[in-house]
Amino acid sequence: MQYRRFGRTELSMPVLSCGGMRYQHSWQDTPWSGIPAASQQNLEATIRRALEVGINHIETARGYGTSEMQLGRILPLFPRQDLIVQTKIGPSADPQQFLAKFEQSMSYLNLDYVDLLAIHGLNTWEDLEHSLRPGGCLEVCQRLVRQGRVRFVGFSTHGPTELIVEAIRSGGFDYVNLHWYFVNQTNWPAIEAAAQQDMGVFIISPSDKGGKLYDPPAKLVQLCQPLSPMVFNDLFCLSHPQVHTLSIGAARPSDFDEHLRAVELLDRADELLPPILARLEQALIEKVGEHYAKTWHQGLPRYDQTPGQVNIPFILLLRNLVLAYDLVDYAKSRYNLLGNAGSWLPGQRADKVDAEALRPYLIHSPHRDRIPALLQEAHRLLSGAEVKRLSQS
Repeated sequence: MQYRRFGRTELSMPVLSCGGMRYQHSWQDTPWSGIPAASQQNLEATIRRALEVGINHIETARGYGTSEMQLGRILPLFPRQDLIVQTKIGPSADPQQFLAKFEQSMSYLNLDYVDLLAIHGLNTWEDLEHSLRPGGCLEVCQRLVRQGRVRFVGFSTHGPTELIVEAIRSGGFDYVNLHWYFVNQTNWPAIEAAAQQDMGVFIISPSDKGGKLYDPPAKLVQLCQPLSPMVFNDLFCLSHPQVHTLSIGAARPSDFDEHLRAVELLDRADELLPPILARLEQALIEKVGEHYAKTWHQGLPRYDQTPGQVNIPFILLLRNLVLAYDLVDYAKSRYNLLGNAGSWLPGQRADKVDAEALRPYLIHSPHRDRIPALLQEAHRLLSGAEVKRLSQS
């Protein structure tokens, strides 16, 4: 395993973290008597495998159903100083409700303190206000730090880049959990802002939300040779020193294996990545043209500035991924989540685009005349049955 300084926390963070949202028994709280023995055995085997290979950062959340309870049966068996434990609590207008959820988390985890506590899902400006206002959730977290029950405070987010940067620049957080990977690099300005604040940077779901890379299409496999798409993406993320760790949402002990290959190759990233990146860029250019490939994202309105809240930047991104890399299953799963995921994936699909109503909002785009038709094409490519978030399934 390799380790990186996790920003101003000074924690020695493994470049791979053990995420806790896929090995739990249920997304809903369940009495311990309802946890099957096989589920607990698998979770414990997964944790033991993580620690065996040097992944000592165990990450979970109050919103992950039985994850905290099940972890509370094994984490206390290890020397506490050898673990970095993170849990996450959703923001609330009532800070006492936030505190009550923290107490529940600690009861389940069976620990005296957590190393990292994140405000989970700072996705909207209202969430940010609930957290930063006097007496809000961040003040609760800071009080827990003074009490010795939390070492460092951060936030996780699926929100727009502008909101993430605002939260970072508040100066109140030691680290951030966010989305950033090869197929969607929108949040790079937030990572740069975090680096300026000397914050730890944790990448959420690089293999699943980063393209369902555990089940890649043949074209992407070919373009990423001699690496697998998963190893390529790990190296791509970790080749940026501003990134400190990638969450591996392991469902079983063997799920770490492919990512460990990336750690072995990390010192060769400068040699391995450039030819792959060049092929991936050329594949997009061949499908959409060089000018569009380099400028498609310019001047696009945010979903909340668009008639019908159509998430134009995200939909056009998904179209690119389908055309260039055959990421059809991934793009469909994300597209059909629009309108059904709230602030976790905001905005609407393109099935009701009104070209004339949209026109005034596209005046800053070099492709303003084409975009309505491209959105309609994307809808034809991607539309299907509505998809729900895992926690809603």
